Amino acid sequence: MIVGIFTFELYLPHSHSLKEKRKIINMIRDRIKSKFNVSIAEVDFFDLWQRTMFGVAIINNEKKIIDNTFSNIIDTIEEKVGISPYNIEVRYE
Repeated sequence: MIVGIFTFELYLPHSHSLKEKRKIINMIRDRIKSKFNVSIAEVDFFDLWQRTMFGVAIINNEKKIIDNTFSNIIDTIEEKVGISPYNIEVRYE
């Protein structure tokens, strides 16, 4: 069993309040969670309007499947949300 932990930061240039940020975060989280069946949560920068960090966790028997899922998550965020993630970190335990 392999646990993949994936964190990434997003810059939200169109967010001008915590309320707007929360709306964007909820949309991203719900879309990723339903499409990829992963655990996802906001894990840092709670009080900043235009910056957030997400943590994603996957358990599988094959590292390749975890890597493909993480890659597809990045593609989905870039295509559907129009935001490019940065400071991407992947760990396996």
